[in-house]
Amino acid sequence: MTPLTRHQIAWRAAQDLPEGAYVNLGIGIPTLTASYVPAEREVIFHSENGVLGLGPAPKPGEEDDDLIDAGKNYTTLIKGGCYVHHADAFLMIRGGHLDISLLGAFEVSGSGDLANWTTEDPDFPPGVGGAMDLAVGARAIRVLMEHTSKTGEPRIKHRCSLPLTAPGVVKRIYTNLAVIDVTPQGLVVREMVSGMDLARLQSLTEPALQLAPDWQELQAPAITPAKPAAKAADQAA
Repeated sequence: MTPLTRHQIAWRAAQDLPEGAYVNLGIGIPTLTASYVPAEREVIFHSENGVLGLGPAPKPGEEDDDLIDAGKNYTTLIKGGCYVHHADAFLMIRGGHLDISLLGAFEVSGSGDLANWTTEDPDFPPGVGGAMDLAVGARAIRVLMEHTSKTGEPRIKHRCSLPLTAPGVVKRIYTNLAVIDVTPQGLVVREMVSGMDLARLQSLTEPALQLAPDWQELQAPAITPAKPAAKAADQAA
């Protein structure tokens, strides 16, 4: 059993984005998603720091110091894309103009509660960012994260142990092991990586899992990303 890489998680989430959707990309794995949308599909990516029309990551040597995403990673701008004032970027969120927000998370509960702004670790500063606005303003919240913590503890929990960003907002979870829907009837496993079975996945997940009758193997292409350039903030230091 081989878990997906962060880029493969982003690839899998990108395949579910519908034509013409306006999609916010949160810090972490979600920022990788713009590089993996099928070429024939138009998806308009939004970044809370003031960009509408984010494109894929730039090729090495083509980075623009004036064009970064919410995580301060270099990005590109699609034809017709634009810079906007930070306040206008949040007006798009608060005005209900975003179809989907892809967010990272520290924990998600079985009922879709989201905890993604603090670990309460004094050595790891909290980062509220726009997550609380997105949890209310975006029409759908999907989470991209690794299935367990670095110590192997489940990150999909009966009840979040960390302070909540918002209750009951997450509708789908993409992890390095599975794709799981949050439904009124509980957590439904739609896909699992090759070699994984429900019993093993359950041992890594606190809430009860149900296997969808039409579940499929979670497959992603091999991805060897180019070595990223230093973040803009790092170069300026």
